[in-house]
Amino acid sequence: MFLVGYSSLSELRPLRLDSVAAIGGLLLALAMLPLQLFVSQVYLDTVPFVLAIACGLYLVALYQQDRETTMPRLPTSVSMALPSVVLVGLGGLIVLTSLQGERTPVFFGLAGVLATLILVQILFTSSRDFNQRLLLAQIVLFALVFRFTALYATPGYIGIDIWTHMGFVDSIHAQESLSAISHDKHYASPFYHLLVVASSLLLDVPLRLALYLSVGVVMPLSVLLVYATTNLLVSARWAVLATALFAFAGHVANWGMHLIPTSLGLVFFLGVLYALIRVMRIEYTIRDFSLLLLSSVAVILTHQVSTFIMLVLLLAAFVAQVVFVVGPFGITRLDTSVFRAKKPVNLIGLVVFNFGMTIFVWSLTPYRDQSFLATVLSYFRQTLEESAGFLNIASGGSSGAEAGAEAAAPTLLEQLVPYIDVLGFLFLLGATFVGCLYVVHRRRAEQSVFTLLLAAAIMLVFVLVLPMFGIRNFIPTRWFAFLYAPMAILGAIGLRTFARNLSPGIVVTCLVLFALIYPGAMFLAAESNTENPVFSEQHEQLAYSEAELAAVDSIGELTGSPDGDNIRPDQQLHTDHPYQTVFSRTGAYPSTTTATVPDGGSADHDYVVYRTEQSTDATYFGTADGPGRIEQVSQDRLCSPDQATVYTNGEVTMCTPSPAS
Repeated sequence: MFLVGYSSLSELRPLRLDSVAAIGGLLLALAMLPLQLFVSQVYLDTVPFVLAIACGLYLVALYQQDRETTMPRLPTSVSMALPSVVLVGLGGLIVLTSLQGERTPVFFGLAGVLATLILVQILFTSSRDFNQRLLLAQIVLFALVFRFTALYATPGYIGIDIWTHMGFVDSIHAQESLSAISHDKHYASPFYHLLVVASSLLLDVPLRLALYLSVGVVMPLSVLLVYATTNLLVSARWAVLATALFAFAGHVANWGMHLIPTSLGLVFFLGVLYALIRVMRIEYTIRDFSLLLLSSVAVILTHQVSTFIMLVLLLAAFVAQVVFVVGPFGITRLDTSVFRAKKPVNLIGLVVFNFGMTIFVWSLTPYRDQSFLATVLSYFRQTLEESAGFLNIASGGSSGAEAGAEAAAPTLLEQLVPYIDVLGFLFLLGATFVGCLYVVHRRRAEQSVFTLLLAAAIMLVFVLVLPMFGIRNFIPTRWFAFLYAPMAILGAIGLRTFARNLSPGIVVTCLVLFALIYPGAMFLAAESNTENPVFSEQHEQLAYSEAELAAVDSIGELTGSPDGDNIRPDQQLHTDHPYQTVFSRTGAYPSTTTATVPDGGSADHDYVVYRTEQSTDATYFGTADGPGRIEQVSQDRLCSPDQATVYTNGEVTMCTPSPAS
């Protein structure tokens, strides 16, 4: 062992903030283990082990001999051949999607192999053969192919909210005025909708194509902002690695396919992050600070949730400023060979401006018969009074399979799917923990990296901790893609720490495992394949076939698309979730909800819509008592024999009360 001959760690090297933090992380991981006895939750089951492994490996790296690790490098011939292999493979992904008409498990398997080859080039190419431009081109092309093959193979749109937003876009385009959405909260944050309309007019293309050519193209290109941000902190190799980690992340890919204001908000958030780190790392000019200010205003005018996440980032930057002004860190203690000493940037004016503008805009934003700000505060207060409590974990979208499996013993696959969904996140989280430990050392601490550390920590509280207390008002699933930006940067710093300090055998093992598992795990996660889930019996499909979309239009014409106020409660249309959302969000039949199907029984609704998807793959239904569940339902359980069939196209059937009854 590397500690042979030493009676204590302090004899080998005095305890420092990073070593104390690593030991504290081990103790925290140990303290979290008993929580698994009270509730079964995928993050409670896994995060303690990830934290313990990260802290343990960091301590090993910290107390090994001070020497630069000699990493094995790829031969020049292999380094030159791999980019061509990746490009040919990307062409294969396009051909495969064209031939099969959808992205299949074979597609995701090949995509995982190609992403691994990109990571191998980043990690193991020699300095002489390393070409960051070529690698960035591969990453961007991969992101474009991975997302646009899904958009190409999907007849309509991918996701749920997109139908509402494109309805708003269509109204603005038709009326040539923003007043078309004056009743909605996006009236005060219309940048996304105006961008799509403007793109349609300028390019003279339909609105759907305009969406793909504007927001759809910008999303993959925005990963370059992660490179620009990381390159302000570390060398090009690790900046390219951070870019790849972010581009391959499941939630990031999701917002590149489910193109809604969250997508554009993420782009502007990356702009804020880049500008913020830039003013902290260089002798900035008014142009740099203006970029930061304009990016933050763009977020406010694009999306409310993105705005709140941006405010968290700015608050983290302000706290980092305070820490370096009055806290235990000082610029005289900085290791200039790691980070250049620089006086902390005063951000109080920027923070006050953004908080003030956000409150002003939200106070004028209409939402649920009052302002958006008043409604959000009311909901939050109601949550604290009625449902908040320790370990009050509610089912999220990813746990629907668990709810559906309660009636019967879950299969091995049903037990493994929740862990497969979060495996990529856990790998990145482990690298992030290591990066956080590295930057808390007094000699390496600096306002920019502390901003990343605090932002990641606060955002993890919102996505992992608050839901365990029953507080989900902040829509935690929307935060992951934003969280991945600081995580990717800190994760790259963490892997860089391993590459420099661990012994070659451990380094190669860690990096190879990361390169092999991380991309594939991210691509198998539900967020990367919502239009055609890899685990189709555990996850709902958030896209529809041409027959299913044609049925929505036909049923709308058949019923006359009545106004919701003119529909009696017994005339409400019932079908599975998410299919029911298309009827209501497109206006085909405004009064639509999820059908209730008792366990082992049949639905008791007058107006129902059945589709073959309900019998073959995962669809969500309500239950008489308690939460709903994912289940496969046969047609006779939804449309009873005494009902009349008023519409069918082979895939979709609408049943109503029979005139004879």
